[in-house]
Amino acid sequence: MNQKELKELIEFLIEKDIAEFELERGDVRVRIKRGAVHSTDALDSRYLVTASAPPAIPETGAAPAAASSAPPPPPPPAAAAAEEPLHMVRSPIVGTFYEAPSPGAPPFVKPGDAVETGQVLCIVEAMKLMNEIESDISGEIVKKLVANGQPIEYGQELFAIRPRS
Repeated sequence: MNQKELKELIEFLIEKDIAEFELERGDVRVRIKRGAVHSTDALDSRYLVTASAPPAIPETGAAPAAASSAPPPPPPPAAAAAEEPLHMVRSPIVGTFYEAPSPGAPPFVKPGDAVETGQVLCIVEAMKLMNEIESDISGEIVKKLVANGQPIEYGQELFAIRPRS
């Protein structure tokens, strides 16, 4: 199952409001389980996707936020300085994040680098396939949000990019 098929499957499950799904093709097994994550503003759906047949993976998510009458804490000073909108590059699949094409090689991009639309930012390994993740916008890398070799989830933010004006 490739990246595109997995994304289409998840979108279909969202559309049909299916909470749990399992597929087995030969020696590949995919299990998708949707869980709800509550916030004070809206109800957000989240998917946990596992490949092959590992032991149960505990879902990690935010605890439901309690409604409170206390005013929210003031924003940190850094947030006030960076009021310009940043574009977030998100993972289209579940897998392992790699910042370079091979061990010991320099990373594809680092904070401060200018990137163009279609430029490779990283690799996400999923089911023994190396998927190049490309920038969908031209601009400057402001921050890398995940560590090399870190497992990542579908939709997880990978890079913050300041769009070119």
